[in-house]
Amino acid sequence: MSNKNEWPLWEVFIRSKAGLDHKHVGSLHAADAEMAIENARDVYTRRMEGVSIWVVESKNIIASDPKQSDSLYEPAADKVYRHPTFYNLPDEVKYM
Repeated sequence: MSNKNEWPLWEVFIRSKAGLDHKHVGSLHAADAEMAIENARDVYTRRMEGVSIWVVESKNIIASDPKQSDSLYEPAADKVYRHPTFYNLPDEVKYM
């Protein structure tokens, strides 16, 4: 893979502070994982924004099809106990 056009695409995730989630910040091409980490550091953390970098080769990410979201999430609809909208809250309880 010497030609840059043949380098795989990597997805970059940055954790801005300890204890927070990693957030997807963008994509880049790199020859390997080490180069992807270094390039991600140079491109996405120039001002010390991050404490941790994850890179994942794009071909390894599997996503659900948005067109199938109804069938994918339908089983959760019959579990009303997960959505406590039927409880009456006393007036003393505010902002819940």
